[in-house]
Amino acid sequence: MTDTPIQPPPAHPLSGAEAIVGTDATVREFWAWALSDLRENVARSRMTEFLVARAVGADAPLRVEWEPYDVLTPSGVTVEVKSSAFLQAWPQRHLSRITFGGLRSRTWSDGSGFAGEAGLHADVYVFALVTATRHGDYDALDVGGWEFYAVPRDALAELGQASVGLGTVRRLAGGPVPYVALGAQIEYLGRRP
Repeated sequence: MTDTPIQPPPAHPLSGAEAIVGTDATVREFWAWALSDLRENVARSRMTEFLVARAVGADAPLRVEWEPYDVLTPSGVTVEVKSSAFLQAWPQRHLSRITFGGLRSRTWSDGSGFAGEAGLHADVYVFALVTATRHGDYDALDVGGWEFYAVPRDALAELGQASVGLGTVRRLAGGPVPYVALGAQIEYLGRRP
């Protein structure tokens, strides 16, 4: 036996037209089945990471699950993305209280496994909120219905918390950034001394 890790081959983007062998289904049909309700937390979070990657012009062809951050800008700024919404995909008695969790995490190494201590691993944290408070107004496909907040790691580190509420995010970011300016704001915050 060897201690050499078993390296997976690189993944390549799918077009959606690929057949799922042994069925009459395609990958696009799977995507539609699994990810069409953008109010669901998993679908909304993947969508948010995609939006941030597009805003910064990230050139990675695919999302990488095990990196200690969600997006890498072309200049090398690392970005962690968190999303939330007042409305969910399930019946609610009241609008959701906006809290962004999972700020601190443990990194993974194929040689040593998970790191012992959780920490902040990105240069900039983007907090994205779908602002609709009525289902008829909820359109995750319109970035005009989102608020984006960018916060540098050092501001979050000073808090020493694993999660933050919307009020704290607004205070730390100084207000929302329009989507068209998000990439420049991330770059600015990631490159400042």
